[in-house]
Amino acid sequence: MRVAVAGAGLAGLAAADELARSGHSVAVFEARDRVGGRVWSRRLENGALVEMGAEYILPGNSAVRELAERFGLGLWDKGMRYGRREPRGGVGTTHEEVAAAAATVERALQTAPPGLSAKKLLDELDIPPGAREALIARVEISSANSAGLVAASDLGGIAHVDEEPAPSVADGNQRLALALAAELGDGLHLSSPVERIAWSDGVSVRAGGAELDVDACVVAVPASVLGRIRFEPALPAGHARAFAAVRYGHAAKLFVPLAAPAQPSAVMSVPERYWTWTARGDGQEAQPVLSCFAGSSEALAALKADEGPERWRRSVERLRDDLDLEPGGTILSTWSDDPWVEAAYSTSPPPEVAELAAEPLGPLAFAGEHLGGAYSALMEGAIRSGRRAARALTARTVG
Repeated sequence: MRVAVAGAGLAGLAAADELARSGHSVAVFEARDRVGGRVWSRRLENGALVEMGAEYILPGNSAVRELAERFGLGLWDKGMRYGRREPRGGVGTTHEEVAAAAATVERALQTAPPGLSAKKLLDELDIPPGAREALIARVEISSANSAGLVAASDLGGIAHVDEEPAPSVADGNQRLALALAAELGDGLHLSSPVERIAWSDGVSVRAGGAELDVDACVVAVPASVLGRIRFEPALPAGHARAFAAVRYGHAAKLFVPLAAPAQPSAVMSVPERYWTWTARGDGQEAQPVLSCFAGSSEALAALKADEGPERWRRSVERLRDDLDLEPGGTILSTWSDDPWVEAAYSTSPPPEVAELAAEPLGPLAFAGEHLGGAYSALMEGAIRSGRRAARALTARTVG
């Protein structure tokens, strides 16, 4: 089978990898001049490695770990814990109180009715006000959206308090994308956005000013910009409605170099809806950088992220007065202004979205973190959805 893949993020690359390893001929078209999509690793001038986008490999994220092991990439245990963040900002709570409240939430989730929002569930529970506010902050930061738009069922993941390691790929998560891309050889086409997909029995793809006729196509672009591709004929109403129903959150990251490496730590500004961390890189060596992540449109507006890093940096200096910051090398990473996604990642996609993508639409299959089901918004969800799309097309051909 000859297959085109639209998008060289982890979803598209995972699909291409699965197809190629099954003996199919694959051509991947990527709008950007690099692979990885929202997985993008950079070095600061002081040598610290930072992730401009996706960062953590959470417990249970087996697909990411399998690929890292396959390519011999290794993992960095950051020392700090994703599931434990010291709450600060005058809300009058402690980590222990937040952990107890999170345990109450997990018990309540066992009998919570479907369709409940995270905000409504937290408001209904008998937990201390400060702990409730800290958990809402956790939800809004990690989901990059208002807690009223986040499904209560997601609380067990994004507001879970634990001591489990959440590493990243050694020397940068983008190495995963680069390793997958290297397997494609001249089948990878950068700076080639897909403009049109004509589909019937086969597929004709227009990308980068060229036309390619193939047997099938994996569409691995965010639902937020799917409308940029002209489908001929148009996608069925059910598919169009499902993709249009995917909500996206907005987030930003800030990186402030340190005059000297600091021990691993994780501190959250509850009222301003961002968290900060210092972490180890290779082995036991601490990295000389403070990383920060803010989630939700409201938080980004309050931090004036669209105007640059200054407002946020001043807030960080107050929050982390225990660190020796070097503000001159501060870097701000945003995704809402990226034309190929216009957001951070999906927020609680409706179950029918992933169900719709489980079977091909004729010669078309769809992939992306928004189709990752329980792993949506994560690298894990992107990889799993790409593999699923590839296997569905292969099964269709065999059938």
